[in-house]
Amino acid sequence: MKTRKFLAVAILALGFGFTSFAQKTVMVGGAAMYPNKNIIENAVNSKDHTTLVAAVKAAGLVETLQGKGPFTVFAPTNEAFSKLPAGTVETLLKPENIKTLQTILTYHVVAGKMNSSDIAKAIKAGKGKAALKTVSGGTLTAWMDGKDLYISDESGNKAKVTISDVNQSNGVIHVVDTVLLPKM
Repeated sequence: MKTRKFLAVAILALGFGFTSFAQKTVMVGGAAMYPNKNIIENAVNSKDHTTLVAAVKAAGLVETLQGKGPFTVFAPTNEAFSKLPAGTVETLLKPENIKTLQTILTYHVVAGKMNSSDIAKAIKAGKGKAALKTVSGGTLTAWMDGKDLYISDESGNKAKVTISDVNQSNGVIHVVDTVLLPKM
């Protein structure tokens, strides 16, 4: 009887442990994004985010995004960066444009960890839209179109979240198909 009780308690404890740890590994850009690694440790392995990683390095934001956080990052893909006018990325990566690059990149970051269900709750509470304050001081607007989550910037651009809830040790990433731009 004691053995059964012990086993039941052990199984229950394991179940709670797995439930709280049950953040799944998600594939992004052909690479596994491990929930026990930080944003930078995962992002460097995504072949879809090489431009973003290069920009984060050029902006001197690697240490920040490796920090404790938590952060919610709306991560544009290489394809998203390719939608910008020709030469934009190259210009932004120049040392003399570091402040502008930092502003654009931190405009994609919200303090705290907001998974897709948190964002959906905020959208519902906002009667169809949720204002998200970015680390750069700007505002993003989250909204739904059917089952699809979108993020709009202050310049009128809209980005579709193509992969959501990519959990990290210091936050969460949502992959987006468009670079979000603050009013500058």
